[in-house]
Parts: sequence; structure tokens; C-alpha cells
Amino acid sequence: MLLLKNVSKWFGGLPALQDVSFGVPRGRITALIGPNGAGKSTLINCISGVDTTASGQILLETRPIERLPAHGIADLGVARTFQNLKLFARLSVLDNVLTGLTVAAERSFFRSMLRLPALRTQERQLRLKALEALDDFGLAEKANWPAGALSYGEKKRVEMARAFVGDPRLVLLDEPVAGLNADETARIARHIRQKRGAGHTMLLVEHDMELVMDVADQVVVLDSGRCIAGGSPEAVRSNPLVLDAYLGRMEATA
Repeated sequence: MLLLKNVSKWFGGLPALQDVSFGVPRGRITALIGPNGAGKSTLINCISGVDTTASGQILLETRPIERLPAHGIADLGVARTFQNLKLFARLSVLDNVLTGLTVAAERSFFRSMLRLPALRTQERQLRLKALEALDDFGLAEKANWPAGALSYGEKKRVEMARAFVGDPRLVLLDEPVAGLNADETARIARHIRQKRGAGHTMLLVEHDMELVMDVADQVVVLDSGRCIAGGSPEAVRSNPLVLDAYLGRMEATA
């Protein structure tokens, strides 16, 4: 589904990513792990068009996307969540999820002004789709609540509902359980497994190693902007380079 070839990114002369290469198989969950500052969120931003790469290629089903703007990549079916919540606090939960259907909505200014029957029909269909997405994530009963009134865990689920509502080809999940308690983390894990079962392809950035080992089909490890390991969760867990660069540091700190 996604292939990265020698992707590099620099900030002010300092390398954030250096020749990163790996693939994301269709219908599978690929976890991207590494210590803070390893370049994980930078890579997600490059894939989604928020940042541009300095060199290398990012291919979505053989199509280069590294020079496309964020809205162009979204049009191709790439959705994402954010490490820091990006919700519209004063809008309803339903309206927040509807923003994930922007690429499917009517784009003609004149048709929107005229409010033709076809447009009203489309709007009803999109609202129904958004409600179905909220129901999938256990939030249908709060569809009309202002998003700012939700708990932190519920806001995380709203972001995931918004990412999945348009049935994207690829979903980028940037630390979906950061700051959540054990119950909410387990709930998000169930949703992620359900979405994989439905055939969704995901690239998951996460520090929660228990979650990663539970849901990931393959794991890629970044350290200081470089890809140092990759493979099954079991293989990565026992890789000496990973233990030294990441897992071992966590154990030593604990």
C-alpha cells in the first residue's frame, strides 16, 4: 500500500530523517516505534503532506506523493490522527466527524448556494455515514454534544472516527493512546483490531509497547532519524539494536 524509499528530511541543517526505507502492506498494521526525537511524527507529517521531504520517494500504490499538498494526499485516501488533539471544541461531535468527509462532499460553490435536491440528499447520506462511524466507536449517543465537553479518551475516539469515516486506503495513527488510562487503551486496541479485520491498512506510531506488540503485524524502529530494525513484533522485541536504542532505555529508566 505504501512504500518509502530513502526518505530524508532536514530542519535547519540538522537531519530529522536519514534514508528511511520500508513498506506498509495492504490490510495490515505497521507500527513505527522509537525514542522521543527519533523522527516518527516528522515521517507521518511527510507522508500526509504536512511537511515535504528533502529527498527520497513516498509511493502510495506506486504513485509518488512526496510532492503533493496535504489536501491532494487526502483526496487519494490517506487519513490521519494527530499526536496532539485537533478537534473543533465548539462544534458538535457529529460535525467534527463530518469534516473527515470533506473530500466526498459537494465542491461546487454555485450548487451549494442553490441548495439543489441532489445536494441535500448527499448531505443526508454524509450525516448518516458520520453517525455510523460514531456508533462504531461507541459515541453515537453523544453526536450532538460539543466536542469540548467530552473526556480526553472520548476525544481520542472522535479523532479516530473522523479518520476512518471516509473509508480511507491508508490511516496514519499518531500516538492514539497517549495519555489514556488502561481501560481506554484497551478500548482503542479493540477498535484498531476491528478496523484491521475490516481490511483497513494502518501505520501506527506509538510508545505503548504493550499495545504495539498486541496489534501490530510488523514493527519498524527509528533511532535518530534512521531505520535501525524491522520485522515481526517478536523479532523486534529481541533485536539487540532495538534493546539498546529504545526498549533497553525504557527498562533502565523504569
